Amino acid sequence: MNRRLTLLPAAIAACAITSLAPAARAAGQEVVVPVTIVSDVKGPGAMQTAVLAGGCFWGVESVFEHVKGVQKVVSGYAGGAAKDADYDVVSTGRTGHAESVQVTFDPRQVSYGEILRVFFSVAHDPTQLNRQGSDTGTQYRSAVFYADKTQKDVVTRYIQQLEGSGQYRGRIVTRVDPLEGFYPAERYHQDFVEQNPMNPYVMFNDLPKLRELQKLYPSLYRDSTTSGLGPK
Repeated sequence: MNRRLTLLPAAIAACAITSLAPAARAAGQEVVVPVTIVSDVKGPGAMQTAVLAGGCFWGVESVFEHVKGVQKVVSGYAGGAAKDADYDVVSTGRTGHAESVQVTFDPRQVSYGEILRVFFSVAHDPTQLNRQGSDTGTQYRSAVFYADKTQKDVVTRYIQQLEGSGQYRGRIVTRVDPLEGFYPAERYHQDFVEQNPMNPYVMFNDLPKLRELQKLYPSLYRDSTTSGLGPK
């Protein structure tokens, strides 16, 4: 059975502490991280993808399903080999995978820079090493898997910008790695927050992220989601 479906009350209570946006935890108040210094201007072009890892993929997926301009979000695994891209195996923390999301977005509506801004300020806490809240292990690490040199340069420079902004108490530990493969997770993981809003883990860890997204970035937030577009 999925480990997150059987959380003990004490663990659930602990999760509630980690549900605030990372910038707010670091500064002791609500803070919006700075925009990216590059690639923050929307422009024409074909659909683009970003592969991001920030703890449990349920919440990260849900955040981006509510971002305007995002066309599709798929939960899955990156950083390891295809043969081991199975939830039970990945959960051992020995395969090299990270729980990740593949975000397909329209650059005419939302830029890669804006995707990164949401990722670093709402979707997860980039200062937690190999964990997010009560979820521990390398499979919960913070990482951006870049598809090309442009993405690598943008995210590397943005992390440098964030580190110099003074918004985070701790050092940003997000890895920047080449994307060597993305493997969709099992169907029951897709659109999990949308399908299970009353799940205790979701209520304490993921729904607060959606409220934070709406509050901090109202121009990017949408009520409707990309639900149902993941793999069957």
